[in-house]
Amino acid sequence: MTHIEQEKRTVRQMVEIYCHGKKHTAKGLCEECSALLDYAYQRLDHCKFGEEKPTCKKCPIHCYNPEMKEKIREAMRYAGPRMILYHPVAAIKHLIREIVK
Repeated sequence: MTHIEQEKRTVRQMVEIYCHGKKHTAKGLCEECSALLDYAYQRLDHCKFGEEKPTCKKCPIHCYNPEMKEKIREAMRYAGPRMILYHPVAAIKHLIREIVK
């Protein structure tokens, strides 16, 4: 699995935790969270760093528009602490990437 694919999986997991935790929908993603995930995938697909991409928090280029940046920040703030419960391996890998890169 490439680094970008791993990032996509992690962001999908976080958006799912956020959407379900905020009771946006009982099954699947609500329209707003689905649009946020699509936007995040688009940004990852066009990341100029490619496979050398740092975590978004450490990235020198902020490619999200201000509205989407705030939405993804809110989702990550909510889902981040919960990732260790729902997806422990992904959470640990993400933390390691943040420390190393």
